Amino acid sequence: MSLPSKCEYLIIGGGIHGLSTAWHLCKKLANKGQLKEDSVVVLEKTKVGEGATSVACGIVRNNYYQPAMRRLMAHSVNVWNENAEALTFRRVGYMQINSQLMHEGMSEVYHQQKEIGYDSTFIEGASDCDKYMKEMLPDWQAQGITSVLHEKNSGYGANLGANMGFKKLAESAGAKILEGVEATNLISSNGSGAVSAVETNQGTIECTQLVVAAGPWVRKFWEILELPNSVKIKQPDGSYTDEIPMWSYMALEEGELEVDPHSYKTAQGNEYPVIHVDTESTLVSNKSGDVIHENEMWGFYYKPDVYRNGIQGGSSPYDVTKPASEVSIDPYGHKSNEFQPRASFEDKFTSAMAFCQKQFDGCHAKYKKQKAGGIGCVTPDRFPVFDQYRENVYIIADANHGYKMAGVGDLVSDEVLGNKSDILEPFRFSRYEEGKLHPVSNSPFPWS
Repeated sequence: MSLPSKCEYLIIGGGIHGLSTAWHLCKKLANKGQLKEDSVVVLEKTKVGEGATSVACGIVRNNYYQPAMRRLMAHSVNVWNENAEALTFRRVGYMQINSQLMHEGMSEVYHQQKEIGYDSTFIEGASDCDKYMKEMLPDWQAQGITSVLHEKNSGYGANLGANMGFKKLAESAGAKILEGVEATNLISSNGSGAVSAVETNQGTIECTQLVVAAGPWVRKFWEILELPNSVKIKQPDGSYTDEIPMWSYMALEEGELEVDPHSYKTAQGNEYPVIHVDTESTLVSNKSGDVIHENEMWGFYYKPDVYRNGIQGGSSPYDVTKPASEVSIDPYGHKSNEFQPRASFEDKFTSAMAFCQKQFDGCHAKYKKQKAGGIGCVTPDRFPVFDQYRENVYIIADANHGYKMAGVGDLVSDEVLGNKSDILEPFRFSRYEEGKLHPVSNSPFPWS
């Protein structure tokens, strides 16, 4: 497919946000009778399914301590459920299982989920939690659990399947998706900050509105646009922090067991829900007997995955200590030799599974030896930024929350068509200077 000379809406990035935005934009333009052949064009520098979306664990949940994130995720979960077949979504549920330090926060999450109509069940007290878990998973043995938040409409999907599903939806709606076309520079009009065209490795394409949905590569376009490399954040007392880098990177730690996922059923004969545990209970190596965690919070998650033909899961990511400008993003994901789970991850992951369920005692023997890396580009507060810059450049900076936020494209398409979204309002760049930050939970995960 050749590069057109111009289009109305140009989207950089063929991941979940770029394709979702293209799909929703085309639908809305068609409803107005304004959709033309080259109205919406997506540029993907490699192939759809080779970016960050394709290495995601695929979990879709609403569980966030921040009210704005819960509202955003509720919208996205609806998109997943309404398009489950096309997006390979399995509504198996999601369980946030916690020790006492997380109890109060999860109680708040539950009550606020009720306020927005999100279907969940909350169990409190060690005895009732143990009973609830064993009625579902009879070999459950995790200690120190005092609350369980069970979301009913959440679940997981296939990472590549979801990417290709969005591609099909976008193309069917009228979007033109160009693979192997890398955006290399942004051209501004004379006397204006607006971007009039994008230079690529295949030529130049003019545009009226640009959407940058580049995932971990967002830093590149931020720098081309000469946007701030650092921010000051207003504190409750009116003072400001020192300059904080706008971008940093975190490396994911995930892995798999080579087992038959179809053999794992609940006592009721259903597919396992996604299971996430945050606790300060002592974690002992199931392999060596050494203490892995003691007197500190740790967390992990797992799910039998019929798409990956095994059990997949992970633990909290670790900070990439290099300055963002020195981080090599390519080769990305599983192709990278630099950003892979650390040697200690295998022991933690398999020991945590044994901590939870007796049947996983000795499961380290089934751990799959493979590359499973990916890095995310995160903001100063590690929550997304959705905003318009330079008059006609909309930036989706997902701060590594990407996969589960399938509905962001719907909301962004409204905004570029001139209709502001109140769901996206708490995620403006101005929140740093205004001190309107999201509350922070006790979770060991930096974005929960």
